[in-house]
Amino acid sequence: MKKKRFFVLVFSLAVYGAVLAGVLSHDVFADGFMVSEVPSGAISPLGVKYHRVKVEIREQSARTEIDQVFRNDLNRDIEAIYLFPLPEDAAISDFAMYMNGVRVSGEVIDRDEALRVYEDIVRRMKDPGILEYAGRNMFRARVYPVPALGESRVKISYEQTVPLDGGLGRYVYPLDTERFSPTLIEEVSLSVNIHSSVPIKSVYSPTHDMDVVLHTHEATAGFEEHDVKPDRDFVLYFTVSGEPVGLNLLGFRERGDGHFMMMLSPGVTPEAALRKDVIFVVDTSGSMRGAKLAQAKAALERCVDALREEDSFNIIRFATGTDRLSSGLLPATPRNRERGGDFIAGLEARGGTNINEALQKALHMLDLPEERGPRMIVFITDGEPTIGVTNRDEIVRNAGLLNRDRTRIFTFGVGSDVNTHLLDTLAYENGGLPEYIKKHETIETVVPAFFRKVSEPVLTDVSVDFRGVEVYDTYPVRIKDIFRGQQVLLFGRYRDGGNAVITLKGRTNGEEGSFVFEQEFPRRSERFGSIPRLWAMRKIGYLLDEIRRGGESEELVDEIVSLSKEYGIITPYTSFLIIEEGERGEWAMGPVEPSVLDEGRRFSKAMKSETGPEAVSSSEDIRDMKKSATGRPPVIDTVKHVGNRTFFLENGTWTDTKYKKSMRLIEVRYLSRRYFDLLAREPGLGRYFAIGDSLVVVYGDKCYSIQH
Repeated sequence: MKKKRFFVLVFSLAVYGAVLAGVLSHDVFADGFMVSEVPSGAISPLGVKYHRVKVEIREQSARTEIDQVFRNDLNRDIEAIYLFPLPEDAAISDFAMYMNGVRVSGEVIDRDEALRVYEDIVRRMKDPGILEYAGRNMFRARVYPVPALGESRVKISYEQTVPLDGGLGRYVYPLDTERFSPTLIEEVSLSVNIHSSVPIKSVYSPTHDMDVVLHTHEATAGFEEHDVKPDRDFVLYFTVSGEPVGLNLLGFRERGDGHFMMMLSPGVTPEAALRKDVIFVVDTSGSMRGAKLAQAKAALERCVDALREEDSFNIIRFATGTDRLSSGLLPATPRNRERGGDFIAGLEARGGTNINEALQKALHMLDLPEERGPRMIVFITDGEPTIGVTNRDEIVRNAGLLNRDRTRIFTFGVGSDVNTHLLDTLAYENGGLPEYIKKHETIETVVPAFFRKVSEPVLTDVSVDFRGVEVYDTYPVRIKDIFRGQQVLLFGRYRDGGNAVITLKGRTNGEEGSFVFEQEFPRRSERFGSIPRLWAMRKIGYLLDEIRRGGESEELVDEIVSLSKEYGIITPYTSFLIIEEGERGEWAMGPVEPSVLDEGRRFSKAMKSETGPEAVSSSEDIRDMKKSATGRPPVIDTVKHVGNRTFFLENGTWTDTKYKKSMRLIEVRYLSRRYFDLLAREPGLGRYFAIGDSLVVVYGDKCYSIQH
């Protein structure tokens, strides 16, 4: 059998960690852009100065207000056309633009005429990007004059319904039209306010990192970017439920087994949080002397202050030996929190690093009756073990023997001298997560911020049972706890589809509790096309973690390569497989530069290294990949994702990965009458045609080849 060759891309894990699935569903709704005609007869988009969006969602109605300023960079006045592709159910409620004191009026044109407008723009701009709007109505306004070297401000608002499907609301705003701007946009901002009579459980965007403030009946979310060209639509999900825990499920299935994403959240009900036991374990060895220890002390003070009176805690400091605030757990009364503050103030840095003894003492102290509630260790260190037991595997084994999978260990590594393999393994094998404080960060900010997220568990020792539908290959592999105000995303595979009963079990205040939900796994649905890629990203993260901590194996590497090819994900082990001569045509990417091999050797070294900046970066990026939730476009210009499809640029043609050489190609010439007639009959092809002027795409049971 011919041996496969594979090479490593010139990307670090930090790069491919951003290569996720564009959006969960490629809907095209409303966003405006402005074009002008130049003397040659061609048309050109105007630059955008800023683009601001405000969204107000009340119950099942949304009002979107858009404020844009366009720039005329020419030395003469111009006439321009403002175009605004409309959501199917949207009603324009206001349009404001004034020229020489006169309000400009506009008109709504139907999809057939809109397609003719899009066709004209494509022919004159020689850019098919706008064809993603095929099949939509349009709002159009003529603007004259746009003054020389001047600006034109447009304010438009529309209203639409946001139906709730099983307590799940979904809002989409496509920012990606701003890629038509010939220059970077100085400011892009979007804010959302949500009001609901039913308690809001969660607010989540698979496309953008947002700041979210969640209250019981109101939530706000938003983001702001500067000097950018937005290249992905904004998608927002929010869930509402009167139950203690909300559960919503989205599925994708074409043929064969499907993929799903399940959202779990208890919301922010104040009385839901459980009492907990926490031990803070802090390294006070000589290497912590100075700013590190000062920051660690400030972080511990803030964490102790955040405890509730029903919680219990202790503090252990370790160096050559160990010392502790108390021989046992203390209730977090004001007096005991004050005692903790005095203990923290007296910490000094000296001696070696006895990690094993510190963990042993903390775990012994937490070896308590099951009904006491959730337990966690917050472990802070800046170095490798140098005193007592120093073998990484032995320290991990000793912790596991004492813990018996009941206490979550959250590790915080300070600097790059820590043993990342040790901290990662301690965290992952004991239900926690590793965190690393980078040079531009401080212990004082990172540790308390993280502690706030996990400080209020409402359900512990969680298990999820599916009946009626066979579910497998889920990530995360295990859900340990659910925290107040936090959302858990579970990705997985399923067979066949149909109605299912999902039972969520866990412990609350020492007692078993359960919640039962009825959800449908769709037998066929192409609406959420990037769920498979997000699932694959998480699975690759888990496989890479196995390799990093346990070593490479042919089986693990082959599985990563296979997932990379199938789902269009760049990994450290694949440059989308360099196919042997004679097999080219489906996955080839051209010659491999020497720098690719150099980067491959660098990555291999980073995966094997236990300490140093590269080891820390590798650990962080694998962690982020394992909990991937925010979709982003590819970071290389030879790969594009559209919905559930991945296209590779090969010999000037964008080729659908679903295409096989055995398929019969239907050839259509770019910009021909047949090209636009096909688009009119099948508007769904528009989002694929928008990729470029030369492509191969599988659509339904046909395969089209668009060529010059």
